[in-house]
Amino acid sequence: METYPTLELGLDTEGTRRIREIAGEVGAFLTGEFTLTSGRKSNYYIDGKKITLSPEGAYLVGKAIFDELIKTGVDAIGGVATGAYPIVTAVALVSHLEGKPIPAFIVREVTKEHGTMRQIEGHLKPGSRVAIVDDVLTTGGSVLKAIEAVVAANCQVVKVIVLVDRGEGGSDKLKQEGYDFTALLNVSH
Repeated sequence: METYPTLELGLDTEGTRRIREIAGEVGAFLTGEFTLTSGRKSNYYIDGKKITLSPEGAYLVGKAIFDELIKTGVDAIGGVATGAYPIVTAVALVSHLEGKPIPAFIVREVTKEHGTMRQIEGHLKPGSRVAIVDDVLTTGGSVLKAIEAVVAANCQVVKVIVLVDRGEGGSDKLKQEGYDFTALLNVSH
């Protein structure tokens, strides 16, 4: 019989405990045969958007990340298209409600070929201290591309936060490169 990993707490708070429960309730943990963004094959899949696009999940993820970021003094929060869209929006909304606004931005995979022709959309000023977020981290490739774009825009990445770390090398790579990394949830193999 094939065994599957489980979701464990990366941050142990009341909010992250509830986020893990929501993951089960909304069917965010799937088993079967999947090809990941990295090209790797997996017998499970974490659909982070099932969590971050649910009303309670969006709020709790936004609040958990806001609570981590408020300690860092970041000027903005951004992330990779598409996984980060609901996360940065949730954090920006929570930050407004908390009276400590953190503007948001999105890093496109490729520079837009029409309109503004930007790779980074939203609110990012040169010289900003920023956090990069994503929903699920495997190898770290997408997050590292976003970091490269932000650094090229003359900003400093001071925090990286993901909803779920699959524990397949991405977080190790980010830590080795000197990034302050946090996962709300970890996959336990």
